[in-house]
Amino acid sequence: MADVTAELMFEVMKSIQARLAQVDGKIDEMNQSLQALRVSQNATRQEITGVFQEIASVHATLVRHEGRLDRIQKRLELSGAPTS
Repeated sequence: MADVTAELMFEVMKSIQARLAQVDGKIDEMNQSLQALRVSQNATRQEITGVFQEIASVHATLVRHEGRLDRIQKRLELSGAPTS
């Protein structure tokens, strides 16, 4: 078996340290990517919420118009008119 010297251990430790630095770099990249995905997801969620609010507003307007049309029909006595 080869003699284990301090120099050999030092070289092995330097190699391990370099690989750990690479792993740290990759983890940092993944964290940045994950953060970007979170930001994108939040932006998408906000856009969807805006669309839902807009749809709710349109729905409320349609309900109001429907009520107004019902009142106009009753006033003009159109609601009881026979349909042919």
